[in-house]
Amino acid sequence: MNLDLFEEDAAEKMSESRGIDRVSSRLVFVTVSAGVFMSTMDSSMVNVALPVLMKTFHSSLALTEWVVLVYLLTITMLLVLWGKLCSRWGCGKVYSRGMLLFATGSLLCGMAHNIWLLILYRFVQALGASMMMATGPALIRLVFPPQRLGRGLGMVGVATSLGLMAGPAVSGLILRWLHWRVIFWVTVPVGFLFFLMSRKMLAGCSTPQTGRAEKPRDEQLPDFAGALLWAAMVSLTLLAATHATTLCCGGGTASSLVFITGSCGILAGWIFFVWYEIRTPAPFFPVRLFRRRFFVMAMLSSALSFAALFFVLILMPFYLDRVLRLPPDRIGYVMMALPLCVFIVSPAAGRLYDRFGARIVATAGLLCCLGSLILLTRITADTSALAIAFRLALLGFGQAMFLSPNSASALGGVADDHAGVTASLLATARNFGMLAGTALAGLSFTLHFALATGGLDMKEFVSSETPAFVYTLKVSFGYAAIIAFCAVAASLLRGAPGRGGRKKQSQP
Repeated sequence: MNLDLFEEDAAEKMSESRGIDRVSSRLVFVTVSAGVFMSTMDSSMVNVALPVLMKTFHSSLALTEWVVLVYLLTITMLLVLWGKLCSRWGCGKVYSRGMLLFATGSLLCGMAHNIWLLILYRFVQALGASMMMATGPALIRLVFPPQRLGRGLGMVGVATSLGLMAGPAVSGLILRWLHWRVIFWVTVPVGFLFFLMSRKMLAGCSTPQTGRAEKPRDEQLPDFAGALLWAAMVSLTLLAATHATTLCCGGGTASSLVFITGSCGILAGWIFFVWYEIRTPAPFFPVRLFRRRFFVMAMLSSALSFAALFFVLILMPFYLDRVLRLPPDRIGYVMMALPLCVFIVSPAAGRLYDRFGARIVATAGLLCCLGSLILLTRITADTSALAIAFRLALLGFGQAMFLSPNSASALGGVADDHAGVTASLLATARNFGMLAGTALAGLSFTLHFALATGGLDMKEFVSSETPAFVYTLKVSFGYAAIIAFCAVAASLLRGAPGRGGRKKQSQP
């Protein structure tokens, strides 16, 4: 990465006006990049390790997937809240505490001796990750001048891609030669080192708007009630999705009635949440942004695309392990085809967006994702690992073509004083999509595998059940293809941002 960007006079003057010298600016950038790299690498490593964790703890798929779900759920619930609290406590303080929490949670995860403790410690780890994800872009905005902010965020995007690429390969090698606990411990020394190196420097960092870490006098209190409602509704919806098969298929009429009643209650809760946020003067979610079609469609297509993606990321390692019987390191190499393609294509996607706009480029990317998922519905028990890698690479190509133009379109169409919350909302949409995709993938596979095998769970899989396994996987990828088709439609329906979107202050 080229750190010569910090040599520019504009960057130096801007940073010094905010109390950050040139060396500290570089350290801020490296620290944020390290945090992004660790959190994304950890996430992709755990996905590959799910089959091993299921065997180790003799747990069901519905329970094992909570190792991933609790991480995504916590981040989804807290991203916007941390983004709002950043201006009150200082982004640097929030970020440094987040890195400490993440490293501590990683250490504890590697010490867990049952699946329940592992899920609890993943919650601690996710607390730290959400603090870093919410405040990292704001810190980058502190040390890069406006004309180079895109390059700065793009360089952090490279760290994201490297983390996603390294995760499957590192996880596979660790699982092949060492122990699954090392997957979590590998980030611990780096996390503690960067926390000790940068905590004093980050404590002095503040938001660009105030120039100080203290709370602005005229700032309203965050909408904690809205934040609690959001957390409650996301959690209840996720619990309903992950336990739907147990209630509907295993408990008779009474359990089905409980599930139907609970679903109606959850729907009513979401309606109440929207009603409350509309009536609140300073809502947790900036509802005014959701009145703009280009923003709504960017959020919707982002959530749908990541939901479809996580069908593949959650279920494919089980296919490679149970059906193709690949060793863990080869599973990692096959899965690495997706983030490798993202890493290669992402820079070109940004340039194409500058020339053709988001509607054409992002929609074309989603069409590639849809094509990849249709190809995945045609896999068999004899499909080669190379053919699977090609399908994953096509999926990665589509995601890379979609993600940058979609995010740039949403951020470019809002006022500067909404840029921070827009970035956190885009991250929330992505994580909500990951969360929904993980839950729905588990629900779909568990339900159809049980129907095809007379009530068996994946942990009871034997080689004679391979045809049922492949059939269930193809059905699940079919659902993912339907979700991808909806994402294509949402991307096509996006409107153009107004010309006044990039003003420094929002219009009332």
